[in-house]
Amino acid sequence: MFNLSPFKLMIIVAVILIFLGPDKLPQAARQIGAGWRSLKKFQQRVESEVRDAIPSLPSSGDLARVVRSPVNLLNEIADRTARIDDLGDVEDSPLEPVEDALTKAPEAAEPPMPTEYKVPPPPPDPSWN
Repeated sequence: MFNLSPFKLMIIVAVILIFLGPDKLPQAARQIGAGWRSLKKFQQRVESEVRDAIPSLPSSGDLARVVRSPVNLLNEIADRTARIDDLGDVEDSPLEPVEDALTKAPEAAEPPMPTEYKVPPPPPDPSWN
């Protein structure tokens, strides 16, 4: 998300020290901390209310993991599907009819090519009027 190297962080701290000064910096840090704590409390309160309303909702950690790496989620779903297929609970894949249609009739999937291409006439020139 943020690509902050140690050098960039030192520059940010130096700029803050210049603007606030060493005497106002502790007070500003306390205010930022209090604001961050109130924001976290608000987030926890909202999350608990949503969980009360929708108990089957995945945890926020699971949601964050899915958002950060949807490929891993797709891999997990594929693994679960493979395990179900191995158990024999699912007899046929839902994609089998599509796969069969594509492998049995490949010429039907492609439109026929015209044997001869005719160049259309050029549009009339408006300056001829």
